[in-house]
Amino acid sequence: MQKPESADQYISSFPADIQSLLNQMRQTIKQAAPATQEVISYGMPAYKLHSVLVYFAAQSKHIGFYPGAQAIVVFADELKNYKTSKGAIQLPLDKPLPLDLVARITQYRIGEDKEIFEARQAKKKAKK
Repeated sequence: MQKPESADQYISSFPADIQSLLNQMRQTIKQAAPATQEVISYGMPAYKLHSVLVYFAAQSKHIGFYPGAQAIVVFADELKNYKTSKGAIQLPLDKPLPLDLVARITQYRIGEDKEIFEARQAKKKAKK
C-alpha cells in the first residue's frame, strides 16, 4: 500500500468490516480529543496537539492502538486482557472494540502532552 495522504484514504483501503472498526476508532478519538489535528504519521492515522497523542492501524488480526509507553503503564490493569508491548495495544478484530477505554487513554494522553509541552516552555524561559 502506498503511503496514504489522509485518514479517509487510509480507512477506505480496507474491506468494509475493517473500515467499520477503523471508523469507530477514529470517531472515538476525535470525540475524546476534538482539538486535535488529524494527520498521517508513519503511514497511520494520528492525532496531534503539541505532539502526536495516539495512532491506530489495521493489522491482519487486530487493530493496533499506539498511545505510547506511559499510557500502557497507567492503564495496565484495564489492559490485562489485551496483548500489549512498550507503546502498543492489540485490539482483536473478532471482539468489540473497548471504545470507552480508547477514549480514556486518549484523554490521558492530552494531559500528558500538555505537561510535556509546559515543561519544555518553562525550560526555554529559564534559559533566557
